[in-house]
Amino acid sequence: MSQEKALQNEDYNPDILTLSDDDGKEYTFEVLDAIETDEARYLALLPVYDDPQKMLEDSGELVIVKVEEENNEEYFSEIEDDDEYETIADAFTDRLENFFEIAEE
Repeated sequence: MSQEKALQNEDYNPDILTLSDDDGKEYTFEVLDAIETDEARYLALLPVYDDPQKMLEDSGELVIVKVEEENNEEYFSEIEDDDEYETIADAFTDRLENFFEIAEE
């Protein structure tokens, strides 16, 4: 089998997370990228929908979360500090614009 055919047969296996909010409502995301700094680790997520219409209606904005650890368990939180959020969002945008078409607002 040629290398080209082997590449065509490889399955795309995205890293999928299902997260629950404080009310127990579940949301599914694809992990697009991760950044680790000296202070923390961050994930850039894109919502995943079962309904194609909901996918079309989505804003296409990345969801960026901070990975934190407590009692040896990881959890994800919103980035509360505006400067921290802007720095990380800019870093993800720079990294991902090579792979995806991202429109600046």
